[in-house]
Amino acid sequence: MNREHSVSEVDHNPERRRFLQQSLVGAGILAGGVSLWGCGAPRATAADSALEPARLAAAARNRTRVTVGDTQVWIPEGTRIREVARSGTVPVPGGGYSWHPVPDGGATFATDDGGWIYVSNSEVREPEQGGVGALRFKADGDVVDAYGICAGTRANCAGGPTPWQTWLSCEEYDRGRVFECDPTGKEPAGVRPALGTFKHEAVAVDPVNGYLFLTEDEPDGLLYRFTPEDWPQGEKPDLSSGTLEALVADSDPTRGETGVNWQRVPDPLFEGDTPTRRQIGGATRFDGGEGIWYHEGRIFFATKGDNRVWLLEPGSDRLQVVYDRQRGSLDPSIADVDNVTVSRRGEVLVAEDGPEMRLVVLGPDMVATPVVDFVGHRDSEICGPAFSPDGDRLYFSSQLGQSGAADDGRIYELSGILSVV
Repeated sequence: MNREHSVSEVDHNPERRRFLQQSLVGAGILAGGVSLWGCGAPRATAADSALEPARLAAAARNRTRVTVGDTQVWIPEGTRIREVARSGTVPVPGGGYSWHPVPDGGATFATDDGGWIYVSNSEVREPEQGGVGALRFKADGDVVDAYGICAGTRANCAGGPTPWQTWLSCEEYDRGRVFECDPTGKEPAGVRPALGTFKHEAVAVDPVNGYLFLTEDEPDGLLYRFTPEDWPQGEKPDLSSGTLEALVADSDPTRGETGVNWQRVPDPLFEGDTPTRRQIGGATRFDGGEGIWYHEGRIFFATKGDNRVWLLEPGSDRLQVVYDRQRGSLDPSIADVDNVTVSRRGEVLVAEDGPEMRLVVLGPDMVATPVVDFVGHRDSEICGPAFSPDGDRLYFSSQLGQSGAADDGRIYELSGILSVV
Protein backbone atom coordinates (compact mmCIF):
# COMPACT_ATOMS: atom_id res chain seq x y z
CA MET A 1 0.00 0.00 0.00
CA ASN A 2 1.71 3.16 -1.23
CA ARG A 3 0.72 6.06 1.01
CA GLU A 4 1.99 9.61 0.98
CA HIS A 5 1.10 9.78 4.67
CA SER A 6 1.15 6.49 6.53
CA VAL A 7 -1.57 5.59 9.03
CA SER A 8 -0.19 5.79 12.53
CA GLU A 9 -1.57 6.10 16.03
CA VAL A 10 -3.28 9.38 16.83
CA ASP A 11 -1.74 11.59 19.48
CA HIS A 12 -3.15 10.58 22.87
CA ASN A 13 -2.21 13.84 24.58
CA PRO A 14 -5.11 14.66 26.95
CA GLU A 15 -4.54 18.41 26.59
CA ARG A 16 -4.88 18.15 22.85
CA ARG A 17 -8.02 16.05 23.24
CA ARG A 18 -9.61 18.60 25.58
CA PHE A 19 -8.71 21.36 23.16
CA LEU A 20 -10.33 19.45 20.31
CA GLN A 21 -13.53 18.88 22.28
CA GLN A 22 -13.73 22.53 23.31
CA SER A 23 -13.11 23.74 19.78
CA LEU A 24 -15.82 21.45 18.38
CA VAL A 25 -18.36 22.65 20.92
CA GLY A 26 -17.38 26.27 20.38
CA ALA A 27 -17.77 25.82 16.65
CA GLY A 28 -21.28 24.49 17.06
CA ILE A 29 -20.41 20.97 15.95
CA LEU A 30 -21.52 19.26 19.15
CA ALA A 31 -24.11 21.70 20.39
CA GLY A 32 -25.68 23.24 17.33
CA GLY A 33 -29.34 23.90 16.81
CA VAL A 34 -29.80 24.68 13.17
CA SER A 35 -30.68 22.65 10.13
CA LEU A 36 -28.02 20.88 8.12
CA TRP A 37 -28.31 23.12 5.11
CA GLY A 38 -29.39 26.37 6.68
CA CYS A 39 -32.75 25.85 4.99
CA GLY A 40 -35.35 23.13 4.58
CA ALA A 41 -35.90 21.31 7.87
CA PRO A 42 -37.32 23.45 10.70
CA ARG A 43 -35.23 24.25 13.72
CA ALA A 44 -35.73 22.39 16.97
CA THR A 45 -36.43 24.65 19.93
CA ALA A 46 -36.32 24.24 23.68
CA ALA A 47 -40.11 24.11 23.71
CA ASP A 48 -40.34 21.06 21.45
CA SER A 49 -37.24 19.24 22.68
CA ALA A 50 -37.51 16.59 25.35
CA LEU A 51 -33.83 16.94 26.23
CA GLU A 52 -31.13 19.57 26.02
CA PRO A 53 -28.68 19.72 23.09
CA ALA A 54 -26.09 16.95 22.74
CA ARG A 55 -28.09 14.61 24.95
CA LEU A 56 -28.82 11.80 22.50
CA ALA A 57 -25.65 10.10 23.72
CA ALA A 58 -26.88 10.37 27.30
CA ALA A 59 -30.30 8.99 26.37
CA ALA A 60 -28.69 6.06 24.58
CA ARG A 61 -26.95 4.94 27.78
CA ASN A 62 -30.30 3.68 29.08
CA ARG A 63 -31.54 1.10 26.61
CA THR A 64 -34.18 -1.59 26.51
CA ARG A 65 -34.42 -4.81 24.52
CA VAL A 66 -37.48 -5.06 22.28
CA THR A 67 -38.81 -7.38 19.59
CA VAL A 68 -39.75 -6.20 16.11
CA GLY A 69 -40.94 -9.00 13.84
CA ASP A 70 -38.40 -11.83 14.02
CA THR A 71 -35.70 -9.57 15.45
CA GLN A 72 -34.60 -8.44 18.88
CA VAL A 73 -32.85 -5.11 19.19
CA TRP A 74 -31.60 -2.77 21.92
CA ILE A 75 -32.92 0.80 21.61
CA PRO A 76 -32.94 3.85 23.94
CA GLU A 77 -35.66 3.87 26.57
CA GLY A 78 -38.56 6.04 25.48
CA THR A 79 -38.14 5.21 21.79
CA ARG A 80 -40.06 2.90 19.47
CA ILE A 81 -38.91 0.89 16.48
CA ARG A 82 -40.83 -0.52 13.55
CA GLU A 83 -40.05 -2.15 10.21
CA VAL A 84 -41.34 -0.08 7.29
CA ALA A 85 -40.05 -2.08 4.30
CA ARG A 86 -38.48 -5.44 3.49
CA SER A 87 -36.76 -6.65 0.32
CA GLY A 88 -39.03 -8.60 -2.00
CA THR A 89 -42.24 -7.34 -0.42
CA VAL A 90 -44.60 -4.52 -1.38
CA PRO A 91 -44.42 -1.80 1.33
CA VAL A 92 -47.83 -0.35 0.46
CA PRO A 93 -50.79 -2.76 0.04
CA GLY A 94 -51.87 -2.78 -3.58
CA GLY A 95 -48.71 -0.98 -4.68
CA GLY A 96 -46.64 -1.97 -7.66
CA TYR A 97 -43.11 -1.56 -6.28
CA SER A 98 -41.40 -4.52 -4.63
CA TRP A 99 -38.75 -3.23 -2.23
CA HIS A 100 -35.27 -3.67 -3.64
CA PRO A 101 -32.58 -6.07 -2.38
CA VAL A 102 -29.41 -5.02 -0.53
CA PRO A 103 -30.57 -1.58 0.70
CA ASP A 104 -27.68 0.76 1.45
CA GLY A 105 -27.22 4.55 1.67
CA GLY A 106 -30.24 6.74 2.26
CA ALA A 107 -31.56 10.22 3.02
CA THR A 108 -34.85 12.03 3.64
CA PHE A 109 -36.54 14.90 1.83
CA ALA A 110 -39.45 17.06 2.98
CA THR A 111 -42.63 17.15 0.90
CA ASP A 112 -45.09 20.01 0.46
CA ASP A 113 -47.85 18.22 2.37
CA GLY A 114 -45.85 18.03 5.60
CA GLY A 115 -44.62 14.50 4.97
CA TRP A 116 -41.29 13.26 3.71
CA ILE A 117 -39.56 10.78 1.42
CA TYR A 118 -36.84 8.31 2.42
CA VAL A 119 -34.64 7.21 -0.49
CA SER A 120 -32.55 4.04 -0.37
CA ASN A 121 -29.83 2.70 -2.66
CA SER A 122 -29.72 -0.90 -3.86
CA GLU A 123 -26.17 -2.25 -3.73
CA VAL A 124 -26.66 -5.15 -6.15
CA ARG A 125 -23.25 -5.66 -7.74
CA GLU A 126 -24.26 -7.32 -11.00
CA PRO A 127 -24.16 -4.87 -13.94
CA GLU A 128 -27.36 -2.88 -14.46
CA GLN A 129 -29.09 -4.53 -11.49
CA GLY A 130 -28.67 -1.72 -8.95
CA GLY A 131 -30.80 1.34 -8.44
CA VAL A 132 -32.63 3.49 -5.90
CA GLY A 133 -36.04 3.11 -4.25
CA ALA A 134 -38.16 5.56 -2.28
CA LEU A 135 -40.73 5.44 0.52
CA ARG A 136 -43.20 8.31 0.86
CA PHE A 137 -44.61 9.14 4.30
CA LYS A 138 -47.56 11.28 5.33
CA ALA A 139 -47.15 13.87 8.06
CA ASP A 140 -48.37 11.33 10.63
CA GLY A 141 -45.69 8.83 9.60
CA ASP A 142 -47.84 6.42 7.59
CA VAL A 143 -46.21 4.96 4.47
CA VAL A 144 -48.39 5.90 1.50
CA ASP A 145 -46.24 5.06 -1.52
CA ALA A 146 -43.15 3.17 -2.67
CA TYR A 147 -41.48 3.48 -6.06
CA GLY A 148 -38.19 3.41 -7.91
CA ILE A 149 -36.28 6.58 -8.80
CA CYS A 150 -33.22 5.08 -10.53
CA ALA A 151 -32.58 1.79 -12.34
CA GLY A 152 -30.01 0.11 -14.56
CA THR A 153 -27.02 1.06 -12.43
CA ARG A 154 -24.50 -1.05 -10.51
CA ALA A 155 -23.49 -1.35 -6.85
CA ASN A 156 -25.28 1.77 -5.63
CA CYS A 157 -23.58 2.09 -2.26
CA ALA A 158 -24.01 5.39 -0.44
CA GLY A 159 -24.47 8.89 -1.82
CA GLY A 160 -25.70 12.19 -0.48
CA PRO A 161 -28.62 14.64 -0.45
CA THR A 162 -28.31 18.06 -2.03
CA PRO A 163 -29.67 21.44 -0.85
CA TRP A 164 -31.66 21.60 -4.10
CA GLN A 165 -33.54 18.44 -3.02
CA THR A 166 -32.03 15.71 -5.16
CA TRP A 167 -30.24 12.49 -4.22
CA LEU A 168 -26.75 11.76 -5.54
CA SER A 169 -26.38 7.98 -5.78
CA CYS A 170 -22.84 6.58 -5.95
CA GLU A 171 -21.73 3.43 -7.78
CA GLU A 172 -19.08 1.50 -5.87
CA TYR A 173 -16.91 -0.23 -8.45
CA ASP A 174 -13.77 0.77 -10.32
CA ARG A 175 -15.74 2.39 -13.16
CA GLY A 176 -18.38 3.81 -10.85
CA ARG A 177 -20.17 7.08 -11.50
CA VAL A 178 -22.64 9.34 -9.71
CA PHE A 179 -26.32 9.54 -10.64
CA GLU A 180 -28.58 12.44 -9.67
CA CYS A 181 -32.09 11.33 -8.72
CA ASP A 182 -35.39 13.09 -8.11
CA PRO A 183 -36.81 11.78 -4.79
CA THR A 184 -40.36 12.20 -6.10
CA GLY A 185 -39.63 10.07 -9.16
CA LYS A 186 -41.10 12.68 -11.49
CA GLU A 187 -37.81 13.38 -13.27
CA PRO A 188 -35.57 10.60 -14.63
CA ALA A 189 -32.23 9.98 -12.97
CA GLY A 190 -29.21 11.29 -14.83
CA VAL A 191 -25.51 10.43 -14.72
CA ARG A 192 -23.05 13.16 -13.69
CA PRO A 193 -19.74 12.10 -15.33
CA ALA A 194 -17.88 15.25 -14.26
CA LEU A 195 -17.91 13.98 -10.66
CA GLY A 196 -15.35 11.39 -11.68
CA THR A 197 -15.01 7.72 -12.51
CA PHE A 198 -13.81 5.64 -9.58
CA LYS A 199 -15.06 3.42 -6.77
CA HIS A 200 -17.49 5.98 -5.36
CA GLU A 201 -18.83 5.68 -1.83
CA ALA A 202 -20.56 8.89 -0.76
CA VAL A 203 -20.83 12.61 -1.46
CA ALA A 204 -21.54 15.73 0.60
CA VAL A 205 -22.46 19.19 -0.66
CA ASP A 206 -20.99 22.34 0.88
CA PRO A 207 -23.35 25.11 -0.29
CA VAL A 208 -21.44 27.83 1.55
CA ASN A 209 -18.10 27.37 -0.18
CA GLY A 210 -19.52 25.90 -3.38
CA TYR A 211 -18.00 22.41 -3.33
CA LEU A 212 -18.96 18.76 -3.46
CA PHE A 213 -16.77 16.32 -1.51
CA LEU A 214 -16.56 12.66 -2.48
CA THR A 215 -15.12 9.59 -0.75
CA GLU A 216 -13.54 6.58 -2.44
CA ASP A 217 -13.81 3.04 -1.06
CA GLU A 218 -10.28 1.82 -1.76
CA PRO A 219 -7.47 0.99 0.70
CA ASP A 220 -5.49 3.76 -0.98
CA GLY A 221 -8.44 5.94 -1.89
CA LEU A 222 -8.54 9.71 -2.13
CA LEU A 223 -10.82 12.44 -0.86
CA TYR A 224 -12.05 14.45 -3.83
CA ARG A 225 -13.42 17.96 -4.18
CA PHE A 226 -15.59 18.96 -7.13
CA THR A 227 -16.15 22.61 -8.01
CA PRO A 228 -19.01 23.16 -10.47
CA GLU A 229 -18.15 25.51 -13.29
CA ASP A 230 -21.50 27.26 -12.96
CA TRP A 231 -23.24 27.66 -9.58
CA PRO A 232 -25.35 30.84 -9.45
CA GLN A 233 -25.88 32.08 -5.92
CA GLY A 234 -29.01 30.60 -4.38
CA GLU A 235 -29.65 28.35 -7.36
CA LYS A 236 -28.97 24.77 -8.40
CA PRO A 237 -25.46 24.25 -9.82
CA ASP A 238 -24.70 22.70 -13.17
CA LEU A 239 -22.98 19.39 -12.35
CA SER A 240 -22.22 18.61 -15.97
CA SER A 241 -18.91 20.46 -15.88
CA GLY A 242 -16.38 21.54 -13.30
CA THR A 243 -13.05 20.70 -11.71
CA LEU A 244 -12.26 17.52 -9.79
CA GLU A 245 -9.37 17.75 -7.32
CA ALA A 246 -7.79 15.50 -4.70
CA LEU A 247 -6.73 16.41 -1.16
CA VAL A 248 -3.04 16.75 -0.36
CA ALA A 249 -2.28 17.22 3.35
CA ASP A 250 0.57 19.45 4.47
CA SER A 251 1.61 16.87 7.09
CA ASP A 252 0.50 13.50 8.46
CA PRO A 253 -3.14 14.14 9.48
CA THR A 254 -3.17 11.20 11.88
CA ARG A 255 -0.67 13.01 14.12
CA GLY A 256 -2.64 16.19 14.54
CA GLU A 257 -4.53 18.93 12.76
CA THR A 258 -3.00 19.93 9.46
CA GLY A 259 -3.55 22.25 6.56
CA VAL A 260 -4.48 20.84 3.17
CA ASN A 261 -4.33 21.87 -0.45
CA TRP A 262 -5.97 20.50 -3.56
CA GLN A 263 -4.49 19.23 -6.82
CA ARG A 264 -6.44 18.88 -10.04
CA VAL A 265 -7.11 15.35 -11.31
CA PRO A 266 -5.90 15.32 -14.94
CA ASP A 267 -8.19 12.52 -16.21
CA PRO A 268 -11.26 12.40 -13.93
CA LEU A 269 -13.23 10.26 -16.40
CA PHE A 270 -10.54 7.54 -16.31
CA GLU A 271 -10.33 7.52 -20.12
CA GLY A 272 -6.64 6.65 -20.10
CA ASP A 273 -4.77 3.75 -18.50
CA THR A 274 -4.25 5.27 -15.04
CA PRO A 275 -7.03 4.90 -12.45
CA THR A 276 -8.31 8.20 -11.12
CA ARG A 277 -6.82 7.72 -7.64
CA ARG A 278 -3.32 7.10 -9.01
CA GLN A 279 -3.07 10.20 -11.15
CA ILE A 280 -1.70 12.39 -8.33
CA GLY A 281 1.36 10.84 -6.70
CA GLY A 282 1.42 13.15 -3.69
CA ALA A 283 -2.24 12.86 -2.78
CA THR A 284 -3.11 11.84 0.78
CA ARG A 285 -4.37 8.26 0.93
CA PHE A 286 -7.39 7.28 3.01
CA ASP A 287 -7.96 3.67 4.02
CA GLY A 288 -11.43 2.88 2.73
CA GLY A 289 -13.42 6.10 2.43
CA GLU A 290 -17.02 5.64 3.57
CA GLY A 291 -19.82 7.98 4.62
CA ILE A 292 -19.48 11.76 4.42
CA TRP A 293 -21.76 14.52 5.71
CA TYR A 294 -21.89 18.32 5.69
CA HIS A 295 -22.90 20.18 8.85
CA GLU A 296 -22.67 23.91 9.47
CA GLY A 297 -19.66 24.62 7.28
CA ARG A 298 -17.80 21.43 8.15
CA ILE A 299 -17.40 18.01 6.57
CA PHE A 300 -17.35 14.76 8.55
CA PHE A 301 -16.25 11.56 6.84
CA ALA A 302 -15.29 8.03 7.88
CA THR A 303 -12.60 5.56 6.83
CA LYS A 304 -13.26 1.89 7.57
CA GLY A 305 -9.75 0.46 7.17
CA ASP A 306 -8.44 2.34 10.21
CA ASN A 307 -11.82 3.03 11.87
CA ARG A 308 -11.55 6.80 11.99
CA VAL A 309 -13.92 9.72 11.71
CA TRP A 310 -12.43 12.88 10.23
CA LEU A 311 -13.31 16.56 10.29
CA LEU A 312 -12.51 18.78 7.32
CA GLU A 313 -13.07 22.54 7.43
CA PRO A 314 -13.40 23.66 3.79
CA GLY A 315 -13.32 27.36 4.61
CA SER A 316 -9.88 27.17 6.20
CA ASP A 317 -8.63 23.97 4.54
CA ARG A 318 -7.90 22.23 7.85
CA LEU A 319 -8.14 18.48 8.52
CA GLN A 320 -8.07 16.42 11.72
CA VAL A 321 -9.15 13.08 13.19
CA VAL A 322 -12.02 13.39 15.69
CA TYR A 323 -12.57 9.70 16.43
CA ASP A 324 -10.06 6.87 16.35
CA ARG A 325 -10.76 3.28 17.33
CA GLN A 326 -7.32 3.04 18.92
CA ARG A 327 -8.36 5.47 21.63
CA GLY A 328 -12.07 4.64 21.75
CA SER A 329 -13.61 3.50 25.04
CA LEU A 330 -16.52 1.48 23.62
CA ASP A 331 -16.20 -2.28 24.20
CA PRO A 332 -16.40 -3.80 21.66
CA SER A 333 -15.01 -0.75 19.88
CA ILE A 334 -16.51 0.54 16.64
CA ALA A 335 -15.49 -1.81 13.83
CA ASP A 336 -15.59 -0.89 10.14
CA VAL A 337 -17.15 2.55 10.37
CA ASP A 338 -19.48 3.07 7.44
CA ASN A 339 -22.30 5.52 6.76
CA VAL A 340 -22.38 8.70 8.82
CA THR A 341 -24.98 11.37 9.45
CA VAL A 342 -25.18 14.35 11.79
CA SER A 343 -28.18 15.41 13.83
CA ARG A 344 -29.37 19.01 13.73
CA ARG A 345 -27.80 19.49 17.15
CA GLY A 346 -24.46 18.31 15.87
CA GLU A 347 -24.17 14.75 17.16
CA VAL A 348 -22.36 12.43 14.77
CA LEU A 349 -23.99 9.04 14.15
CA VAL A 350 -21.89 6.23 12.71
CA ALA A 351 -23.18 2.95 11.25
CA GLU A 352 -21.03 -0.16 11.55
CA ASP A 353 -20.13 -2.61 8.79
CA GLY A 354 -18.46 -5.25 10.94
CA PRO A 355 -18.99 -7.98 13.54
CA GLU A 356 -21.32 -5.77 15.61
CA MET A 357 -24.68 -4.56 14.29
CA ARG A 358 -24.81 -1.12 15.87
CA LEU A 359 -25.60 2.47 15.14
CA VAL A 360 -23.54 4.59 17.51
CA VAL A 361 -23.48 8.26 18.44
CA LEU A 362 -20.33 10.24 19.19
CA GLY A 363 -21.08 12.53 22.12
CA PRO A 364 -19.40 15.82 23.10
CA ASP A 365 -16.42 13.92 24.51
CA MET A 366 -16.11 11.90 21.27
CA VAL A 367 -16.96 8.75 23.23
CA ALA A 368 -19.04 6.28 21.22
CA THR A 369 -22.38 5.11 22.65
CA PRO A 370 -24.65 2.58 20.88
CA VAL A 371 -28.08 3.93 19.94
CA VAL A 372 -29.26 0.78 18.17
CA ASP A 373 -27.78 -2.69 18.73
CA PHE A 374 -29.24 -5.70 16.93
CA VAL A 375 -29.29 -9.17 18.45
CA GLY A 376 -28.45 -11.35 15.48
CA HIS A 377 -28.26 -9.98 11.92
CA ARG A 378 -24.52 -10.68 12.24
CA ASP A 379 -24.08 -11.30 8.51
CA SER A 380 -25.69 -7.96 7.71
CA GLU A 381 -24.69 -4.33 8.22
CA ILE A 382 -26.49 -1.16 9.24
CA CYS A 383 -26.78 1.33 6.38
CA GLY A 384 -28.50 4.51 5.34
CA PRO A 385 -29.04 6.36 8.65
CA ALA A 386 -31.10 9.50 8.07
CA PHE A 387 -33.28 11.70 10.26
CA SER A 388 -36.73 12.78 9.12
CA PRO A 389 -36.82 16.49 8.21
CA ASP A 390 -38.31 17.40 11.61
CA GLY A 391 -35.68 15.33 13.42
CA ASP A 392 -38.24 13.16 15.24
CA ARG A 393 -37.54 9.90 13.43
CA LEU A 394 -34.40 8.04 12.42
CA TYR A 395 -34.39 5.69 9.43
CA PHE A 396 -31.79 3.02 8.64
CA SER A 397 -31.53 -0.40 7.06
CA SER A 398 -30.27 -3.84 7.97
CA GLN A 399 -28.83 -4.58 4.56
CA LEU A 400 -29.07 -8.39 4.63
CA GLY A 401 -31.49 -8.85 7.51
CA GLN A 402 -31.66 -11.80 9.88
CA SER A 403 -30.71 -14.40 7.26
CA GLY A 404 -27.77 -12.56 5.75
CA ALA A 405 -29.33 -12.84 2.28
CA ALA A 406 -29.62 -10.14 -0.36
CA ASP A 407 -33.40 -10.52 -0.44
CA ASP A 408 -33.80 -10.06 3.33
CA GLY A 409 -32.94 -6.37 3.64
CA ARG A 410 -35.13 -4.31 5.97
CA ILE A 411 -35.80 -0.61 6.54
CA TYR A 412 -36.43 0.45 10.15
CA GLU A 413 -37.76 3.59 11.79
CA LEU A 414 -36.75 4.66 15.30
CA SER A 415 -38.96 7.30 16.90
CA GLY A 416 -39.86 8.72 20.29
CA ILE A 417 -37.55 11.08 22.17
CA LEU A 418 -35.58 11.94 19.05
CA SER A 419 -36.88 15.51 19.19
CA VAL A 420 -33.57 16.12 20.97
CA VAL A 421 -31.93 16.12 17.56
